[in-house]
Amino acid sequence: MSSFKNTSMFKTGLLMLSLVLISSSLWAQVTSEKKIQFKFTPSSMILEIGEVKTVKIELVDENGVVQNIPFTLRISGATRAARGAIDISTRGSETGGVLETQLRAINAGSFMLSAQFARRAADPGAELIQTAMPLEVAFPPLVRITFVDPPENVYEGTNLNYLTEVYDAADMLRTEVSVRLSSSNSNIATIDNYGNLTARGKGTVTLTARAEDITSTLSVRIVDNPIRRVELTSDMVEARTGDVFHFNATPQNSSGQAVFDAPVEYTFTGKAPKTIAPGAGEIAVPAGEIKQDGRFVAETPGLYTITATSGAHSDRITVEIKSRNLNQRLELVGHGEVFNVWTSDLWIWEGVDGRDYAVTGTHSANGEAYFWDVTDPANMEIIDVITVDARTVNDVKVSEDGRIAVISREGASNRRNGIVILDVSNPRDVKILSVFDDELTGGVHNVFIFDNHVYAVNNGARYDIINIEDPTKPYRVSRFQLDAPGRVGIHDVWVQDGIAYSSNWNNGVQLVDVGGGEEFRKEFEARNPEFNLPMQLAGSPSNPVPFANFKYPSGWNHAAFPFKSQSTDKFYILAGDESFTVAGYRQDPPTPSIARGWIHFADMTDPSNPEEVAKYAVPESGSHNLWVEGDILYVAFYNAQSFNNLVVFIT
Repeated sequence: MSSFKNTSMFKTGLLMLSLVLISSSLWAQVTSEKKIQFKFTPSSMILEIGEVKTVKIELVDENGVVQNIPFTLRISGATRAARGAIDISTRGSETGGVLETQLRAINAGSFMLSAQFARRAADPGAELIQTAMPLEVAFPPLVRITFVDPPENVYEGTNLNYLTEVYDAADMLRTEVSVRLSSSNSNIATIDNYGNLTARGKGTVTLTARAEDITSTLSVRIVDNPIRRVELTSDMVEARTGDVFHFNATPQNSSGQAVFDAPVEYTFTGKAPKTIAPGAGEIAVPAGEIKQDGRFVAETPGLYTITATSGAHSDRITVEIKSRNLNQRLELVGHGEVFNVWTSDLWIWEGVDGRDYAVTGTHSANGEAYFWDVTDPANMEIIDVITVDARTVNDVKVSEDGRIAVISREGASNRRNGIVILDVSNPRDVKILSVFDDELTGGVHNVFIFDNHVYAVNNGARYDIINIEDPTKPYRVSRFQLDAPGRVGIHDVWVQDGIAYSSNWNNGVQLVDVGGGEEFRKEFEARNPEFNLPMQLAGSPSNPVPFANFKYPSGWNHAAFPFKSQSTDKFYILAGDESFTVAGYRQDPPTPSIARGWIHFADMTDPSNPEEVAKYAVPESGSHNLWVEGDILYVAFYNAQSFNNLVVFIT
């Protein structure tokens, strides 16, 4: 799966360098001797869903003279969903300072069309040139409100929640619209604006949902309540913080038969532990979370009482939660230093000679990749440096056999970016074997090597699959890009056992068969005999076949890591966020962006219906990259305060 041979070696890699995190706004810059700006015609734009309009962008000096400097365009907004809200027909000018392009509105909202210099446009270190034009895409009128799976009958004395969905004329779900709910007879049933209904007496009542100028009604019948008791069971009575309980509540009638359609509400209360060790400090307030399907998890130790209620009847169970006590001390044993440039990424591997080596990239510099001997982590040393035509060598990877490395290029002087393939069989004498830049002019941000193929993220839109069986003669065999409206962004790709996991921002994590599909199927069905994979898995590097997807509302998916839990034997995908929503980068005064985001745990027991079962975040910090070794999750956070932006979280 990787070049890491054991956990201790991976820890050495994490501790090897203090990585400097770079602002996402490090674009190319120009000298301040001449006043230059972007001119938009028109200066702003209002569109309807599906409408197409043309905008002209010119890069001019103070006298209105066009400056023949390449530039690029992007759509920004309050969320990552902005990436797919406006489709841009031509996203940049590579030869001159004038561009006419068409904008097609896909989703409604307020957005900005930004123009900025390409990264090698001019001299580094000068004034940042970036201008934005406001775009407004009007929301279509609302057309209907739908009650989601409402029950036909409701038992007297029970409480349950009614969900509604609002759709507009473009058949888009409008989650931001407020819905007001009311009951025709409060003596029979009441309902609040959150959908909580209380059945007070027998009879028929009409529920009305209103949003703006549209309404929808639902007839509800309140009937006799057969429930006489509730029986609550649990799979455990004590556990550690973070363990998941599964509670099951069964409403029963007077004959002891289960009433399966009766609603059940789960709640909990907690008490702090009775005894606290001397010097333990302030007692943590019991905290946890319970789902209405009976799953419960506690975040702090204590006694927790879980109550299941159906109408006037309830049952309860008290469970004890103990501390997980898995804190581990981290010791800094070495520090490999590069003082004149920023470090981007790193990869560690065991060389063909049995020693441990590392390669690190550089950001906004001169295209260097540093090679290190890290066999003795207390005395790491640079043993070779390779320089290529690039400003940024963002990603570095080494093949399983430790002989071939691939480094990515961004900001090449001739705009032909691509990848560079290296012979690292002797890391003290690294040799360039070839450069592949065909149709990779937009820049390669991330790469992965698997089974003699390189997966190169191309221009943030797709990944190209390049055969390197002969590393001196690489050639493209295929490419993969999601077919979705608007610009489909991609940040990263990770390949494990012949399955490619790409991180596609608002389109989530995409699973693609690139040669391991049948083995994936066999292992999946052996582990989950109750499921059958409905999709056909017959992909290869030359024929990538998508078959599953995990996406979540924020649209911040930046990285993904697949792993099989040693403790549960389940297959999960960890999806990491990246979001700079707190502040934008400014130069006067210098103000960095502040990152936010979660690590999402997706249970892939049923790949056709992934389920997010947990998420984790360091408060006030943003996640970046992650790694799992055994059942230990290592997460790097942008602005966390502990251990130089490295947080270790044990699952």
